[in-house]
Formats: sequence, C-alpha cells, structure tokens
Amino acid sequence: MAEVCTVFKNAGMQNVISVLASGNIIFESEKNVSELKKILEEKMSEAFDYEAFLFIKNDSEINLILENSPFEKEENVHHYVFIASPETERILMEEFEKSEKSENEKAEIVQNIFYWKVPKGNTLDSAFGKILGRKNMKDKFTSRNINTFEKIVHKF
Repeated sequence: MAEVCTVFKNAGMQNVISVLASGNIIFESEKNVSELKKILEEKMSEAFDYEAFLFIKNDSEINLILENSPFEKEENVHHYVFIASPETERILMEEFEKSEKSENEKAEIVQNIFYWKVPKGNTLDSAFGKILGRKNMKDKFTSRNINTFEKIVHKF
C-alpha cells in the first residue's frame, strides 16, 4: 500500500496513511469530493495502468456507516458494507432477493448503504457472493468487512 500512498501524496493529499492492505486510504485535502475523485482516479490509473474507480467518504460518513449497521455482531457471521454508485444498492438488493440464501444470510439497505451478513465460510460460495464478481458490477461498488470500518474509525 506504500505505492498507493505515494500516488496520493504526489497528487497533493496530506497526512496520507493506509489501513490494512485492501485499498483503504485516509488522507486530508481541501478539495471537494468530485475534484478528489477525478484527480485520484486519474493518478491511480496512470500509476498502476488500469482504470481506477474510487469511492471517497469523509470521516463523518464513515462513522455513520458504522453506526447504522443493522446487524449485531455474531461470532460465526461476516458483516459486509457496500459503498456504491447511486442506486446500486437497489440493484444489489434485487440480486440478493432473487438469490438462494443460506441460513442466517440477510441484507438490508440503510440510508442508501447496502449491508450484507453471511455465515463465515460461505462468502464466496453463496449465490449472492458469486453475483458480486460480475464484470458489469466492477465499477459500481466496493465492499468491506464491517471490521475494516472499525479499524478505519480508530485511525481518525
């Protein structure tokens, strides 16, 4: 993640740090979200020779996403949060509702954020998990385990 942080720093971001190795970057900037998205996607695309799609959230939004999680922690369940382009949460819910579900697998939308819980060990094998890998969804969302959001909040 050091290379990604370098790209962000070279693009003018301040106090850049990474959280885990999953593309979560915390930084400061005076620019608005649309400016940041344009600048950072361009710089990431140039640096890594792929079409970058970034989802940018501020600290208040991240805290709210964590606070709004509709699911209680459970020992044998993963909780995922999907940050998505507008209306993608509805598409995700439609796909989830059509898919075969395992016991204790649920999904909810809270304030335009899609939350999914799935028993540990079933994430990639679940019918819904397989839908998530479709190429037509690639630039529409990113997902993180709720634990990642907790780690991000602790870094603020």
